[in-house]
Amino acid sequence: MAEKRVCLAYSGGLDTSVILAWLIEQGYTVVAFLADVGQNEDWDAVKAKAEKIGAERMIIQDLQQELVEELVWPAVQCNAIYEDAYLLGTSLARPVIARAMMKVAKQYNCEFLSHGCTGKGNDQVRFELAWKALDQKTKTIIPWRIPEFCERFAGRQALLDFAESKGVPVTSTKAKPFSMDANLIHCSYEAGLLEQPELEPPADMWTMTVDPMKAPDEPTRFTIHFEKGIPIKLEVGDKVITGSLEIFKAANEIGRANGVGRVDIVESRFIGLKSRGCYDTPGLTILRTAHRDLEGLVMDSKVRFIRDQMVTANWSACLYNGMYFSPEREFLHNSIIFSQRHVEGKVNMVAYKGNAFVVGRSSETSNLYSETESSMDTLEGFSPMDTSGFIAIQAIRLEKYGARKIRDGEPLAPV
Repeated sequence: MAEKRVCLAYSGGLDTSVILAWLIEQGYTVVAFLADVGQNEDWDAVKAKAEKIGAERMIIQDLQQELVEELVWPAVQCNAIYEDAYLLGTSLARPVIARAMMKVAKQYNCEFLSHGCTGKGNDQVRFELAWKALDQKTKTIIPWRIPEFCERFAGRQALLDFAESKGVPVTSTKAKPFSMDANLIHCSYEAGLLEQPELEPPADMWTMTVDPMKAPDEPTRFTIHFEKGIPIKLEVGDKVITGSLEIFKAANEIGRANGVGRVDIVESRFIGLKSRGCYDTPGLTILRTAHRDLEGLVMDSKVRFIRDQMVTANWSACLYNGMYFSPEREFLHNSIIFSQRHVEGKVNMVAYKGNAFVVGRSSETSNLYSETESSMDTLEGFSPMDTSGFIAIQAIRLEKYGARKIRDGEPLAPV
């Protein structure tokens, strides 16, 4: 019988460790792939675990730089957000992981690709749509969609029992069976008692931010510089940080130390289910806040309105739904670049006990804001009398609408 070779997206956690062992039971030769996207990991231990379980080899690649420059910076540029709360930490990492994994699969002659995502999650869609776009001949073996596997592992307790029987070390326990996904951007937490949305998350669950209640009593002051909507420099204390990855890590550290970026939400998954997710996203929360504020100073109001209504929402949906390698995402990306041509300046911020807020902003290149024109102490540059004609023109249709309502005996508004 011909050798069956599969490349598995392997994290070293409970799900993928069990799946690795199961694939080997089924006669597959497994190349385990793990992307270094900034998670705090003992790489040697993960490699040793995969090889102990039976993987032919463990491939680990550092993708942090391209994650920041290709995915995180556009997210900052368009203020990406899903359902007004989620900053897409998991979603942003998937395209670079899927692309790198496809290359590894081809390098080691793997006929199949696999992952540990359950049939209830979004990541299965993100991985598989990316693979299909990158190689139309992609074949997959997805254990969570194989009846025999699902019957054997009906829940996380069964996974834990199997791992114990095989001597596979995992960080999840029956007391803390959280499903965690960490990268440079955030850490997500699902499962266990979090599936009861009315319950407060355990205080010791969070890994990327300190408890805001226990954060330092002294605020952290810092300044972020932008060029074309991208952070190019961060100043904190006597430190000046440049370089994409270095800036993002510095923002992460400011957010971590001050407890910035925790959210606890119930979100609408692409597949139709709602799920409760907890996320701590320190650095991206800070950078998005700073960028959004700077746009108020330097970005044309009509361009910003169209970008907010059309680009931000749709780009965020593309990433959340696994449509990164799509024509619509590419179209939106070009719109982002155009909208950010003149977003240049610096933002002064303070981080303190769970909050990051702006205390000032400036730009040496933008001419949109005029202190003289907007001043309440002078009439120079803008005459209040000019607003009379403006109001008269704006009122034309409102007067006609009001007159018709009065004629028909209808109230203009409920009373």
